[in-house]
Amino acid sequence: MSILHRASFYTSAARLDQLPPPGAPEVCFVGRSNAGKSSAINVLANQKRLAFSSKTPGRTRLINLFGIPDPLDPEQPLGFLTDLPGYGYASVARDAREEWAEVLGAYLRQRTSLAGVVLLIDIRRGVTDLDRRLANWIAPTGKPVLALLTKADKLPYGQRIKAVFAVKKELADIGALNAVPFSATQRIGLEEADRSIVNWISPQVVP
Repeated sequence: MSILHRASFYTSAARLDQLPPPGAPEVCFVGRSNAGKSSAINVLANQKRLAFSSKTPGRTRLINLFGIPDPLDPEQPLGFLTDLPGYGYASVARDAREEWAEVLGAYLRQRTSLAGVVLLIDIRRGVTDLDRRLANWIAPTGKPVLALLTKADKLPYGQRIKAVFAVKKELADIGALNAVPFSATQRIGLEEADRSIVNWISPQVVP
């Protein structure tokens, strides 16, 4: 069983200064509204309703932390999955979008416990201008990035491979980038994604 299956809700925060002090490794999930972020978190955690998606996309403004208990000391978190607000939905006022952008950017630049970033991109859309903006925040941090190309079941295998190459080319300035076709409904790419995230939280010693 993956350690991600033990994830449970820990806390929510509207601002960075409301988060608990940096400590155990955090893996954040970020993506354009409607990219399938909540579905990805839920399937990785093997839970149906751990992460919620708002009925009105782009309205979820909270940073949500899900704790993963340490098997040796269940009272202490081994790490966290951090669900960052979705970005870029057209129906949200521009000033509100900019406010969220500042929160996202500040978290990515300043959160010292951040171990890795899961960037969700709709495989049918490719890298949008907003994804590119996010990548500009991530690249200088040097943090590793797992790009999950969601809704991969909507494309045949050959097109999925082309999409991976295209994303890797467009986001080449993110040094440590792995791109994986992913589908929450068909469980495509689930094992590879789980392996990357678990290794960020609890690095495996390779002999």
